[in-house]
Amino acid sequence: MPAQDFLVAIRDGSGYNDMQEMRKHMKQEEKGVLVMGVLTTEGTQFHMDGKPFRIISGAMHYFRIVPEYWEDRLRKLKACGFNTVETYTCWNLHERREGEFDFSGMLDIVAYIRIAQKLGLYVILRPGPYICGEWDLGGLPSWLLREPGMGLRCRDAEFLRKVRRYYRELLSRIRPLLCTNGGNIIMMQVENEYGSYGNDRDYLLEIERIYRENGIDCLLFTSDGSNDWMLSGGSLPHLLTTVNFGSRPEVNFRELEKFKAGQPRMCTEFWSGWFDHWYEDHHTRSPEEIAENLLELQRSGASYNFYMFHGGTNFGFCNGANHTGTEYQPTVTSYDYCAPLSECGDMTPTYHKIRKILGAPEPEDVHNLPKAAYGEVRLTQSAPLLPQAAALAEKQSAAQTKTMEQLGQDFGYTLYATTLRGPFTALPLELGRVHDRALVYVDGKQAGIWERSRKKGNVVLSLAVGETARLEILVENLGRVNYGSKLLDCKGLLDGVRLGSQFHFGWDMYCLTMENMSGLAWQPAEAWNGLPQFLRGSLHIEGTPRDTFLRLPEFSKGFCMVNGFHIGRYWNTAGPQKTLYVPAPLLKQGDNEIIVFETDGFGEPVICFEEAPDLG
Repeated sequence: MPAQDFLVAIRDGSGYNDMQEMRKHMKQEEKGVLVMGVLTTEGTQFHMDGKPFRIISGAMHYFRIVPEYWEDRLRKLKACGFNTVETYTCWNLHERREGEFDFSGMLDIVAYIRIAQKLGLYVILRPGPYICGEWDLGGLPSWLLREPGMGLRCRDAEFLRKVRRYYRELLSRIRPLLCTNGGNIIMMQVENEYGSYGNDRDYLLEIERIYRENGIDCLLFTSDGSNDWMLSGGSLPHLLTTVNFGSRPEVNFRELEKFKAGQPRMCTEFWSGWFDHWYEDHHTRSPEEIAENLLELQRSGASYNFYMFHGGTNFGFCNGANHTGTEYQPTVTSYDYCAPLSECGDMTPTYHKIRKILGAPEPEDVHNLPKAAYGEVRLTQSAPLLPQAAALAEKQSAAQTKTMEQLGQDFGYTLYATTLRGPFTALPLELGRVHDRALVYVDGKQAGIWERSRKKGNVVLSLAVGETARLEILVENLGRVNYGSKLLDCKGLLDGVRLGSQFHFGWDMYCLTMENMSGLAWQPAEAWNGLPQFLRGSLHIEGTPRDTFLRLPEFSKGFCMVNGFHIGRYWNTAGPQKTLYVPAPLLKQGDNEIIVFETDGFGEPVICFEEAPDLG
């Protein structure tokens, strides 16, 4: 491949006078791997191999994009005039089960970084261990919550032992990709927005120490809001301190410089938009407003990372949640973020405004990918959940209800089942703290719905002498809190179950992660009967598959799978999101299996594949 194909157009204070000089700087090794520069700081200026350099970066998370599209998205970033890509790493997926590591498929971060290097893009890596990112538990694995008393994000010995084990696995893969080793990783972050959470500087020093122990010798930095208490709690004196904001760059940089002067200016998160919660309106931001703020940032001479340049999708159950102190707010499936590249990777009007500001030419080798409206699909088969729970998960029994974390479960639903025995009269069913949504069934009929911080069911039970009733409670984990003081967010029934003031003991529990449906017994689909069920149909595609968007107009709440891939949750009765993105690589010519899991009710079992998204 010609050397020029690897080159990235670095502008605005890069220090390079012409393309010839830049080609000389970006050498190739004999094996065809592009050797890029080493980033350092000198006073208030970044330098790349001794020459002034401005970081123009865009955030794109590999774990929110199907791997087949990594290169498409990275090419579009480069074509917009950017020289760097930034990504978090997701500990909770890389070590989903304690001590078992996965860096394959969508989690192959090495492959992602190497594609960026092939294209001539530098990388800023933010390995956490906490990342926020509107991601379940801020990227921390849920099994950390099994151990009572363990401190998260502080100098707790057991927490750091587990962090060190994860980092040994991650950093051994990352180390050869550092700019100091001929790779393209130029900076790595120590923790993430730590000052908004805590002030344990010894913990930050320990994270840095673990990096150094594992051979990480590139430039390290911290990032926080520009408030003095955030900067004080989240930074280290000897590391580069950066700030996050979405507007008023001069105001925010002045606050940073009051705290620490004499270093390069950098905004690690220049927010392009915002994320959405269920029950809220879809957030939008005009291209004109984004462009105006970017122009101001350009004039400041600062380096920056556009968060997000491409948001992607919270596939599966990986979305996080916020908590105001009084209200729990789960995040939707789409992570579009009003970013320059839309959720499906389309170049938006914002993208083209940014490209013009950065002086990048009209892109010739990147295009919006074709979309298809495949039309309606009737779901012709169904499988009830409650009588088939044992086909999906092994039964666990205990006297008291256990949390998902105690059961060894990270994502999905937990079914709690028991037998009630009389006599008792007019006793209210009390579920205590429900995290996050519980549907209650008595003798196979829905009796009530509990929804965290929003809705409490009203179920009153009576049984005569010798009479029994089957009580089943299906609890959905809607996403662990990812930011703030409520991180210790266990899921399930946290306080047991009472009849009046009396605790009820003797429970069977099923961890429904919804990963394998092979054990289900399917039957012809019938009308909604008030009970949660799976429905299945087939989408037939002629020719090469295209990106599409799934709408479920007759359905209420649940999730969808396409050819065994979990594309995410839908919640039509809460909104704002009304369609789910289906990338073409998940589809195939011929018949495609579509499975919908519905908990709240449907009309006609018909879904529709459309060519445009509807995010509310």
